[in-house]
Amino acid sequence: MNPSSEDRRRLRSILFALIVILPVFMLWGSLTVTIPSGYAGLTFHTFGQGVDPQEQPLSSGFHFKAPWNKVYEYEVRQTEQMEALEVLSSNLLKINMDMTVFTQPMYDKLGYLETERGRNYEEKVIRPAMRSVAREVIAKYLPEEFNTTKREMIQLEIKNRLSEKLTDNYIQLNDVLIRNIQLPKTLEQAIERKLQQEQESLEYEFRLEKAQKEADRLRIEAEGIRDFEEIVSKGLSDKLLKWKGIEATKEIAKSPNTKVVIVGGGDDGLPLILGDH
Repeated sequence: MNPSSEDRRRLRSILFALIVILPVFMLWGSLTVTIPSGYAGLTFHTFGQGVDPQEQPLSSGFHFKAPWNKVYEYEVRQTEQMEALEVLSSNLLKINMDMTVFTQPMYDKLGYLETERGRNYEEKVIRPAMRSVAREVIAKYLPEEFNTTKREMIQLEIKNRLSEKLTDNYIQLNDVLIRNIQLPKTLEQAIERKLQQEQESLEYEFRLEKAQKEADRLRIEAEGIRDFEEIVSKGLSDKLLKWKGIEATKEIAKSPNTKVVIVGGGDDGLPLILGDH
């Protein structure tokens, strides 16, 4: 039985759909790209000049692209690089330390980073810059200055110098940490002895100051007693003593206890008071 015209039209529609959809389905993976969160994409134009530095990077999410082009993924969130360093101080003593930097590529300069430095920029740019800047800065300081307030100043200087170098290479520096500083053993012992001597000196000065304050206190107390005795000795007279004796006798006479008061009975003319009867 020959197929009807309707069946032929249906068959042609199915074949046309297969011819159109099947290649799209087969090429879907090369027509689209999904950029993960925290990443950006750079399009490599196969029939062009590769990556265009001025072209805006692809943000995270779903994108269409030409099947013959490639997309390079770049992590654009902050990453951490650590480096164990051996550097020389200004007096040529070796100092070992750990240095950690937190960086991320500049999003708008991602194309320049790819074309001029490459995706392995951590090993090509960041680590060499860490070693270079650390040696340049620490070579200006003495080892014992790392145990003083200058340590923060040294770390800040390293951060500023390193930030300049990385910015020139399209990398943003977020922070720098200097840890586990190890000075030469002989120098550590010398610093400990110096700190111990300074502590003993401070303790000795404290004792001297305390003794001086105690001596001042005793001197002031002695001067007060002397002044008091001088004032009392000058202020007392025979008439005043007799007057005070008479006043005291009046107060005693008011007591309910039985007693005999003889006016002028004493050797110095003061009243004489006899005991109870």
